[in-house]
Amino acid sequence: MRPTVPCQERPKMTQRQSKPALTSQTYSVRDHETPTGHSGPMSDPTTGTSARGPHPWPRRITDFLHLSRTADASTADTADGTSLWRMRATVKDRPGSLARLCAALAKCRIDILTLQTHPLTAGTVDEFLLRAPAPLLADDLLGAVRRGGGTDIWVERADAHDLVDAPARALALATCTALDPAELPLALRSLLGRCSVRSVPAYSPTGVPSPESVPVEGALDGTAMRLRDGTGGTVVVERPSLPFTPSEFARARALVALDASLGPRQPYGQESVTPPVGGGVTMRRIGEGAHTEAVALHDRCSERTLRLRYHGPMGNADGYLSHLLSPRFGRTLGAYTASGRLVGLGHLLWDGEEAEVALLVEDAWQRRGIGSALLSRLTVLAVREGCAHVYAVTQKSNKGMVAAMRELGLPLDYQVEETTVVITATLDHEAVRAFAPDGEPGLFEAGRPER
Repeated sequence: MRPTVPCQERPKMTQRQSKPALTSQTYSVRDHETPTGHSGPMSDPTTGTSARGPHPWPRRITDFLHLSRTADASTADTADGTSLWRMRATVKDRPGSLARLCAALAKCRIDILTLQTHPLTAGTVDEFLLRAPAPLLADDLLGAVRRGGGTDIWVERADAHDLVDAPARALALATCTALDPAELPLALRSLLGRCSVRSVPAYSPTGVPSPESVPVEGALDGTAMRLRDGTGGTVVVERPSLPFTPSEFARARALVALDASLGPRQPYGQESVTPPVGGGVTMRRIGEGAHTEAVALHDRCSERTLRLRYHGPMGNADGYLSHLLSPRFGRTLGAYTASGRLVGLGHLLWDGEEAEVALLVEDAWQRRGIGSALLSRLTVLAVREGCAHVYAVTQKSNKGMVAAMRELGLPLDYQVEETTVVITATLDHEAVRAFAPDGEPGLFEAGRPER
């Protein structure tokens, strides 16, 4: 399923309805016999509104991520008839407590592959990676842990990625963050497991200070942590049903401190390229009349560029472009060279009270700021149409799109599911007006929005 291909016409602004939450199977289970305030399933992108608090996931995106999750879960069982689980439980800090829990797991033929401990003021949180018989259900695992003396239990299906040594993973994430500043939110998500990461700039694009403030040393408050990034902004990490431990807070703070200490930097191996003399690029609105030019642009793009844009093999571009260029489903901007050649496309696709943004830039014209210029203008169009948010669905390997969203200077929410990342920008209407380029009234002229 390609999330950037719209399936229906955008409703009128006065007729917008709340998007229904998707009820789907999840693979995380929380012990219901837990202290007040810590019950309920872990926040999950495929469970609708619970994953993003008051800002629900679009139905089209929950479908996409749920299909991805289901496909991954179906391969979680190994060839030897076993399955992998991640489990976390609190045990009493006294001799023999951990041994009792391990014995209870052994009675169910559950093998402990890795163990991490998180000391607390009262008790210790133990985090396990387990190999269990494939027929074992989550309720069976919860029962075994309770019999072993564990409390505040959380379990989740795991896969082969969880077999990576924890210190090795931390070092790899630190390396990625050092090489590319846009990696920080994604690295935090990989470091801490399933959680949401929100980035709030220190100042809006118009210079207004952010209402978010955090001490230099950061702040830990149960299921949320706030950290100050290198620009003075705030990184908020939330995990509604599972409190962060002091050890996790220290790890996250160290990663953010590394990013801050390195300061502003270009991604390694992706230095900016200056356009040649006379190679100026202009942006303008286009529609179905540009279909032939858009097909030619796709033909000139490499397989890797198309795969990053469409999350898989492209196939025939005609079918997609008929939808993407139609004004019924959104707005499209084209980037043209001085000679009149189309080298970039930016799509704004309606999705209720928010809109999806998608970019495609010809390989020879990448890393010249064309994608960022298209994105800022699409954001202006979204404000003009009354959208509250814009979001991009991309792959973690698409560093250009991740960096372009970050360069907007708007509050961002990151949700990651395997290799897919959804980045949502909250639109400050006054701030976004600063994006409107001078001399381009067609992007942000006054008057009634076109439909």
